[in-house]
Amino acid sequence: MTICIVDTSIFCNLLAVPKRCRQREAVLKQYQEKTEAGETLLLPMTTILETGNHIGQNGDGRQRRHAAKQFTEQVRLALDGQSPFIPTRFLTRESLARWLDEFPNWTLRSDSKGKGSGLGDLSIVKDFEQQCELYRGHRVYIWSLDEHLARYDRAPTL
Repeated sequence: MTICIVDTSIFCNLLAVPKRCRQREAVLKQYQEKTEAGETLLLPMTTILETGNHIGQNGDGRQRRHAAKQFTEQVRLALDGQSPFIPTRFLTRESLARWLDEFPNWTLRSDSKGKGSGLGDLSIVKDFEQQCELYRGHRVYIWSLDEHLARYDRAPTL
């Protein structure tokens, strides 16, 4: 079994979010390959929230409404277990408190273009770490167009 954690950059391309889907064809092809291979596609709460924000901030009203309808349909299907996507756990007070302790040092990270890393990225990495702990015998990785997140790819361990 392979566990794939879907980042916002991927979900925006899959949903054709205005101004956030410049690699849509490549992402759709990869999506098909992943579903055919039977990968488990996890949809983090951060991905859901960030994608919703991108929809609300891009395109004209008609484009936003169309993207919002597609978005809500896909997320509802995932919540109901009728989608290839499986939502991750909801954030707890304790988790947020631990993440806040790590956040100041986390912000020092940046990719080769100097782009920093925010709390959303930290939460996706925490989902990655949790899945690695739960599923030691399986590959776990983050599917992202952001190079600093795409580096998170753990082979099965014994």
